[in-house]
Amino acid sequence: MAGVTVAALIVPKNLGYAGIAGIPLQNGLYAAAAGAILYAVFGTSRQISMGPSSGLAAIAASAVLAAGLTTEQDAASFVAGITLASGLVFLVVAVLKMGWIAQFLSRAVVTGFLFGAAIDVVIGELPKLTGTKVTGSTPPQELWSWLGTLGESQGATVIVGAVSLVVVFGVRRIAPRVPGALVLVVGGLLASWLFDLGARGVALVGDVPSGLPSITLPPLDLLWDNAATVALSAVALVLVGFSQTAGDARAFAARHRYPIDVDQESVAQAMANTGSGLLQGMPVSTSLSASSLNDHSGARSSLASLTSGAVVLLTLLFLAPLFSDLPKPVLAALIIEAVVMGMMDIPEMRRLAHVARFDFLIALAALAGALIVGVLAGVVIGIGLSLLWLIAVATHPNMPLLGREAGTQVFREADEYPGDEQFPGVIALRFDGGLFFATADALHDHIRNLVESSPDLTGIVLDCDGIDFVDSQGAGTMDEILRLAEDAGLTLRLARLKPAVRMVLERDGFIARLGADRIHGNVFRAVKAQADQSGGVVGP
Repeated sequence: MAGVTVAALIVPKNLGYAGIAGIPLQNGLYAAAAGAILYAVFGTSRQISMGPSSGLAAIAASAVLAAGLTTEQDAASFVAGITLASGLVFLVVAVLKMGWIAQFLSRAVVTGFLFGAAIDVVIGELPKLTGTKVTGSTPPQELWSWLGTLGESQGATVIVGAVSLVVVFGVRRIAPRVPGALVLVVGGLLASWLFDLGARGVALVGDVPSGLPSITLPPLDLLWDNAATVALSAVALVLVGFSQTAGDARAFAARHRYPIDVDQESVAQAMANTGSGLLQGMPVSTSLSASSLNDHSGARSSLASLTSGAVVLLTLLFLAPLFSDLPKPVLAALIIEAVVMGMMDIPEMRRLAHVARFDFLIALAALAGALIVGVLAGVVIGIGLSLLWLIAVATHPNMPLLGREAGTQVFREADEYPGDEQFPGVIALRFDGGLFFATADALHDHIRNLVESSPDLTGIVLDCDGIDFVDSQGAGTMDEILRLAEDAGLTLRLARLKPAVRMVLERDGFIARLGADRIHGNVFRAVKAQADQSGGVVGP
């Protein structure tokens, strides 16, 4: 029952996803069947529903645009090709156990990128709601052109489009458990037959043939001529697709208390995308809405996904030609609802603005990139922003000064607790982060500044609890800090040094030069030892 219920949702939605990508509608169903069946065989999640998604469809559409393809057949072949390429990349990720690469797209970047891509798709669908043609190479230009054509709108098309939008959004609001996409498609087909909408000037989808897909290798010359776009698209599809699937699979596994294998999930996505590409489909990934419906409908094994795939195949065999009379404004409304509800995550944007303003700005930059330079280039901008943010965080570790909470042996950040006890002649600080080539100079410079600005200083205590990794440059920097302290007549002491870090420092000879007696179990002992050496007193 879960499989049949999900099929009722994904069949009409996948018609829309095919429309986003600019390929024949039946190709979206080819991908839906391939994704559902192959994931059921190779995947480890019992609730995941694998198939096309609005985000992946937008990336595919951007790739077609970047390749300069104009015919539907060329677009279909190219989309199948990049889908196959993404399947091969997924396979490499699985073999090399590189699932961590999805972390190069932060959640803020993905949120902003998908929001921008959704706006791009909505603008692209507006002319279908009015029966007009627009010009322009960017979403802002297309929107301006569309506004200029409103006076030429086709009346019947506008009515069908407006009613379709009201129906699909209204059903979601009034009866969220009812598949609004299915209601819209069935209603649109009935209206097309009852009112002969084609004869009234409303554009129809056109021929949708019945039958199952055949295994076809995409034309290699087409892919070779656009090799850079293919490679970029495949990487983008993998990053976005895997980040969605891995997170959803973990969530369902935690909810139902069973294990999943992230590397096997890569294999499953590799097989699903490879199969979809060979069957003339489009990129596939997890659909959170379909997966949630699958879960709520009682899915407890991969049989639900197999059932969904079987129902899609039956649809292709016996019902596909019925979609030929589907009005294009109905399809446009279906697409708009899919991207607005699936890609425009307004609550998350609000959360980012409230919790971390910088993350919100990153999301806005990704959104603007997708709108101004295109969805595919927006992915590149998103990756670049994620990497820049990662580098910025990694190279600027926190190094707070510490003070002792009165009456205890606890040392904590002096900035947050300015009333905590300080000890004359002794500075205690903590380094939060790995000590390696990108952060070592920051620690050295910070300690040098402390030494130069504290003329009465006798000792420095470095709390190493936050240091869980050190490389050769970091070990060398520790030696330089020791020489800096000795030249200034100061004593350097370390506290809470982790065994793995100590091992590296021992191999470099630093521990021998420092002296084991200057390594302490906690900050209190280190400060007390320094105070005793310099004649000070540290109370219990």
